[in-house]
Amino acid sequence: MDATFCQSCSMPLATAESLGSNADGSANEEYCTYCYQEGAFTDPDASVQSMIEVCVPHVVAGQKMSEQEARDMLNRFIPKLKRWA
Repeated sequence: MDATFCQSCSMPLATAESLGSNADGSANEEYCTYCYQEGAFTDPDASVQSMIEVCVPHVVAGQKMSEQEARDMLNRFIPKLKRWA
């Protein structure tokens, strides 16, 4: 499977297990399992800014960058994703 990114949080969708699910139980190839389950967003009231704040610690841990570097990167990237554009 080609590596793509969740169109809500930017998590890499590198495995079938990382994919969200549609209402019919099929895999959703645009959103991750943390953001989208059974055909709906897991946090329908999320905002771009709240999503960025949720993602910062994950990027810091995974990419070995400072919180500010992670926040700056996410502020450039997340607002351009399908859910927020």
